[in-house]
Parts: sequence; C-alpha cells; structure tokens
Amino acid sequence: MYATLQEYWPYILFVLGLAFGIPAAIHAAMTKDDVRAAIGWVGIILLSPILGAAIYAIAGINRIRRETIGKMKSSAEVQAAAGVESGMAFEAIHAEPRFQAIKTLGDRVSPFWLTAGNEVETLHGGDETYPAMIAEIDAAKRFVVMSSYIFDNDAAGRRVADALVRARKRGVEVRVLIDAVGARYSRPSIRQQLRDGAVPNRLFLGNIIGFRLPYANLRNHRKIMVVDGRVGFTGGMNIREGFVTSPENREPHRDLHFRVIGPVVSQFFAVFADDWFFVAKERLDGQVWRSATPALTGSSIARVIFSGPDTRLDATHAMVMGAAAVARRRLMIASPYFLPDLQIVGALASAARRGVEVDIVIPAANNLRLVDYAMTSQLDQVIGPGCRVWRSDGPFDHSKLLTVDGTWSLIGSSNMDTRSLRLNFEFDVEIFDRDFAADIEAHLKRRIEGGQEETLATLTGRPFLKRLRNRIVWLASPYL
Repeated sequence: MYATLQEYWPYILFVLGLAFGIPAAIHAAMTKDDVRAAIGWVGIILLSPILGAAIYAIAGINRIRRETIGKMKSSAEVQAAAGVESGMAFEAIHAEPRFQAIKTLGDRVSPFWLTAGNEVETLHGGDETYPAMIAEIDAAKRFVVMSSYIFDNDAAGRRVADALVRARKRGVEVRVLIDAVGARYSRPSIRQQLRDGAVPNRLFLGNIIGFRLPYANLRNHRKIMVVDGRVGFTGGMNIREGFVTSPENREPHRDLHFRVIGPVVSQFFAVFADDWFFVAKERLDGQVWRSATPALTGSSIARVIFSGPDTRLDATHAMVMGAAAVARRRLMIASPYFLPDLQIVGALASAARRGVEVDIVIPAANNLRLVDYAMTSQLDQVIGPGCRVWRSDGPFDHSKLLTVDGTWSLIGSSNMDTRSLRLNFEFDVEIFDRDFAADIEAHLKRRIEGGQEETLATLTGRPFLKRLRNRIVWLASPYL
C-alpha cells in the first residue's frame, strides 16, 4: 500500500491541484474588481494550486455579508436633523457649484444626509482626549457605546475601562467592540477587566470558518464613542498609553481626536449599532437607545462617510478623489501611512498640475518601519507632478486629515493607503465649516514649518541599496 502511494502521489497532487486551483482561480477572476488584485491572486494560485488556493480561501475571499444600515435618509430621526434647514444652511454658506458637486458625491456614497448645527471640538493627543472621554462616560445617564481598533491593557486603557465599569454599575447600558487583531496588541487583553465589570464586549471578526482565528486581512479600524446620543468622539486615536505624556514617555505619539455634539452623532450611533448587530446579533433599538432631538448650536455641516469591504467598499476612496477634483487653491493631507493607489496618485498629480497647492504631511519618525520604506519609494509619483511632501519632525504623528480650499474637511480613521481604502472598515466625517478647516490648516502648517521637505533630489540622494530595499518593500505595500 505504501509503495502504491509513493508511486501515485504526483498524480494525486496533480488532481488535487486541479480540484482546488481551478475553482479558486475562477473565483478570484470573477469576484475581484481590481485587475491587479485579480492577477495577483490568480498568479499565486497558478504557481502553487493547493497552497495558493488555501491562502486565497483564508485571506482572499470576502465573507462579510451584512445587513446594510438602510436608507437612513428616509428615517424620521435623520430627516428631522438633516431636512430643509440643513439644505438651506449649505446653500447659504457654500454656494460655489464645486462644493455642491462634492455634496452630491457624499449623497451618493453615504446613506446619510448632511446635518447642520454640529459643534466639533479638536482634541490633541491622549492628554486631552482620554480625560474628555472619561468625563463624558462618567456623566452618562442612559448608554455608552465604543468601538476601537486597539484598546490596550495599559494605564490609559485601564482608566477608560474603569470608567466604563463605573457606568455599568450605575445602571448605564454599555457596549464595547474591539477588533480581533487590535485586541491582541497587549496581553492579557483588556476584555477581562471589562468582563469582570459586567461590561458587554465583543471582538470584531474573532471567529472565522469555525476557528478561533482573527481575520487579519479585514480589520475594523473605526474609532467611535457615543454617550446618550448626545455627544460623540471620533478621529485617529486608539486607546493606548503611547499617546499620553508621562515621566516614562515625555514625547508621546501625536494624534488628533474630535468631540462632536449635534445631529450627526445619530449617524455615529447608527454605524456602531450596525457593527454591533453583525457581531452580537443584538439590536440596539429599545427606548434606552433613542436619542433626544439635539440642539442645533454649532456651525459645522457634517455627515458620516463609512466604508468597508462589504457594501460600501469605495466610499472614502471616492470622497478623496472628489476632494482632489474640486480643489482650486489648496489641498492639504496628513497621513501616517501614505501609500495611495494609482487612482489617487493621478488625482493628486492632476490637482497639482492645475495649479493647486497640494501639501502632503507625513511623519519623519514612523512606528512601522516597513511602511515607511514603501512610502518613501512611492513619493516620487506625487512629487514629480508638483505635489509637496513634508516630513514633520518630532514624535510619530498618527493624525489623518484632509482639507480643501479652507472650506471642506475629512477627519476620521482612514489612512491614505490601500488597506484603509480597500480592506478595512473605516469611519470618517466630512465637515463643511470654514473656521474648522482653518484650524486644521493652521495645525498642518505648524507641522510643515517644523519639518523637512522631501524632493526628487532627497529621494535620489539616498544610497542605492536603501532605494532598492524601499522598492522591494513597496512591492508588498497592498498587504502592509
């Protein structure tokens, strides 16, 4: 019997390769919208039909099939917050047709209407953000919901967890959602402290195809917190001690987070509720979860733009493309991981060639060395056509910001890379507010003033071996 198997094993492998490889290659060719992704997966499968098909089955197939939030535009709550009054405010403040065009784009990629009367407060780093979040949790009367990619079991994480536990003991409904990959950034997980405090919490994509394995290629990168439907928090910050000043960490990582009050907070909650139902199969639709009609006190017109590899794959990507298309004077971008695809590279290059001042701010010190190598290798694609790239000095800056002509801004969790714009579940907010945009521009100008400009000369002046290393790493950039 053993001799027979030795004799026929090449034929058995050949048949298995056909049985697994052909269906996998057909599936990749028929389901991938990006031709480069299709070619890449088909190539991997053809080179190694059995192993390639197995890798594709684990990392290449999108199994996320969820209920959509639905047309929130037709719900009474959202219509009340974003009806005629919002439209009139937009027309009065942003009469230029090009801003009408980006508004229309948002109407088509998001299920939400623009809402007027929002107030957006900028919070700098963990020193401002975490105390503000904890204060709102301690003031909660009915509910607190929170979603974070990383929620570390460190001093900062435990302070936030303690506040959530205190709220739960007061009878406040609390729900916490943590990405399955991000939850493993610290050991033991913060989830044990939450469980001990009777705080309901779940991992996003923690159990795939029957195994206790994180789905590493699809991550919930959203940062959302909502308290009583009254106040929301979002931005780029995870919950971890690295963003907090301490005797051991006198130069913490930098980031911006945002405290939001107004009608758009109902959209924050709707996105969280959809994610929570997907994971926990619990609908957050009882009386306790209903928001009071917010006061329209702020000057910001805002709406949530959320994206993910389920139903709204290209929403944020489309908004970035639209922003580059409508810019006339100034386009400013900050991203810790600047690895845009060719479409966005082309849009930024076109804007620069039209005479738009395109400033791209990236950190001089990056927390992910391989990403920095790949990012450096690609910078010539935007610098060549006339974009300016600045490396800001000082501690690593994790902020994700975009402004157009001092009028329109995009803030939230999305990095300017393929992972954020094509693979991750992301959460961003578009804001029409000249005062807010001016504050973001001033912040970015301060980073530019203290930074160093990358030019074609600085890129080509690096030693050949470093440029080669960067280029080799860049080849894997879609998977970083």
